[in-house]
Amino acid sequence: MTSSIESTPIARVLIDSPLPQLDRLFDYRVPAALRDSAVPGVRVTVPLRAAGRQASGFLVDLVDEQSFEGVLSELSEVVSAARVLDPAVYRLIRRAADRAAGTASDLARLVVPGRQVRVEKSWLAAQAADSPTPSALPIAPPPTVAGYAPESLAPLFDPAAPSAERRVALTGIAQPVEVSGAWMPAAARTLAELAAAAVIRGRSAIVSVPDYRDIEHVAHALAGLLPADSIARVDAGQPTADRYRGFLRTLEHRPLAILGTRTAAAMPAHELGLIALWDDGDPLMAEQHAPGVHARDLALLRQEDAQCALVLAAHARSTEVQRLVEVGYLRAVAPAGARRRRILPTAQQLGGDGPASRARIPSSAWKAVREALESGPVLVQVARPGYAPRLACAGCGETARCRSCRGPLAQKRSGSPPACQWCGALAVDWSCPTCRSTRWRTVGRGSARTADELGRAFPGARIIVADGDTPVQAIESGRTLVVATRGAEPVAAGGYRAVLLLDGERMLARESLRVVEDCVRWWCSAAALAAPDAPVLLVGVGGAVATALATGEPERIAASELADRRALRFPPAVRVAALLGAPGVVAGALATVAELDGVDVLGPVEVDDERVRAIVRFDYARGAEVAERLKAALVTAATSRSPRMPGRPPRRRTVPLRVRFDDQEPFEDAAREPAGARPARASGRIEG
Repeated sequence: MTSSIESTPIARVLIDSPLPQLDRLFDYRVPAALRDSAVPGVRVTVPLRAAGRQASGFLVDLVDEQSFEGVLSELSEVVSAARVLDPAVYRLIRRAADRAAGTASDLARLVVPGRQVRVEKSWLAAQAADSPTPSALPIAPPPTVAGYAPESLAPLFDPAAPSAERRVALTGIAQPVEVSGAWMPAAARTLAELAAAAVIRGRSAIVSVPDYRDIEHVAHALAGLLPADSIARVDAGQPTADRYRGFLRTLEHRPLAILGTRTAAAMPAHELGLIALWDDGDPLMAEQHAPGVHARDLALLRQEDAQCALVLAAHARSTEVQRLVEVGYLRAVAPAGARRRRILPTAQQLGGDGPASRARIPSSAWKAVREALESGPVLVQVARPGYAPRLACAGCGETARCRSCRGPLAQKRSGSPPACQWCGALAVDWSCPTCRSTRWRTVGRGSARTADELGRAFPGARIIVADGDTPVQAIESGRTLVVATRGAEPVAAGGYRAVLLLDGERMLARESLRVVEDCVRWWCSAAALAAPDAPVLLVGVGGAVATALATGEPERIAASELADRRALRFPPAVRVAALLGAPGVVAGALATVAELDGVDVLGPVEVDDERVRAIVRFDYARGAEVAERLKAALVTAATSRSPRMPGRPPRRRTVPLRVRFDDQEPFEDAAREPAGARPARASGRIEG
């Protein structure tokens, strides 16, 4: 009997649970009926000792000896024969979870889509049968990457090249291009050419971009370089069945170009040769679900494990990439011989009290727009969507606020009733709580109001508004004025004949640690849609930022920002962890890390009646130790039981402690800016 038990294989299972105390591999005996189907990577169902419950999970490994000294339970069921958790992916999510004091199952839930039975059965049947031969890859030499010196990118495709040569911070080409009849940013073509070059050499490539518009552009460019069955698309904007179908294709043992959004860097890939990320500074590249691992960090960890090439591309570097360049981890590559895109500051007219001194658009900018409209479309970027971004009391000047939630009121279009920017409630019979006035006035100009004003100033021109409510992806050439919020600019055929960047001073006034680099990224991305010789004018911005943009050197701004943060010990000069919870629980967690060298604590500060927040700052070298200790504090908090008062019903359990690593939320002033005005774009919707 003993020898029979000892000969039974032991399955090590990752249980799908967010509880930190269950974030480890559990041992289960594999019954004889499941020995053929219980293989690493499959979904399984296992018993939990508590109340005889069943839990789902992934079979990670099969071993001969158990690590648990007691009697093991048996696997209940192998859900499917599809081996959906690739070993390389498990190594990645385990390392990423440990780095962020999170659970591997949370990351596995983000990476492995929910099961679609019909799609999976069809794929398994195709794999079991004699699958059709994939379309032949082009016989011609791999495509070159247009606009870059061949020798600057050649090490990416040479496995024998030094690792430092195969990690690149790439500056994007700042102009639109036409690919197979469609106009797109040149960066999309660059990403497609990099991926195709890797696939034709027999290695898989992963391309991760912020949103659906970027995916459409890269997919169109890839379609002209590779056959359709050599491209796999996996992103949250797809229908569920299509996403799962694309994910299953990444499990196949052949080179593929894998295209997706922020979790694409964690997709399975056969013989991974390249990971390319576009615009890592975009907020959409930061995962909002626990444990909140950034796509850039996934890419860095994956590259280290796979020893593949890595490209972090953008028009304007993030401070995180700038730090990696300065420490020598990334090699900077710029377009070959291409003239840098210059953004020229246009100062407001000064002097006197006349209308010219209060003009939102200086006369020089009016002249540039008028001349450019004669030859094609003009882009005008504004800070906020809607008609009036803010309303104020006409009597006392106080901000008009919603009666229900105290959110700021705004007006979406001319003549429409004011509505709350937070809850959306219409402000019917509004009156000021301070002076009882029932009259309000508009403050600021949104995209709709700017479009109205420009329409009157340029009669006969077609006016197009592109923002979160009215997304526009592309426009034809012609006498067109496009008023767009940041991040929502459509691509114009042939490029814009002029780009006017308004509200620069207002954008920079936002209280945020990243405000300068965010603004530079928005402006550089809009400028990249201009035709090669078109003027790009920035209104209301001066100083060092304007100088760097005027000389076409936005990396100087990233370097300056990073230097300031080093002096202040702010990220990314150091890493941070934000702790949120009851005062006693937070104090206990802080005590476990406060004694470490290179660690300091900001706070705690009160968030509400029951919770406080503290920020732990630590050097990169201390990251593993800080994460380990805070993870232990999470387990302690999750397993502790609050005392129950006699005669009272048990209280609903809440999360006693939340830990978020590298979180930007404590450094943002999000509460002062309505959600509809933030630049995040997600799920097929662009928010101005």
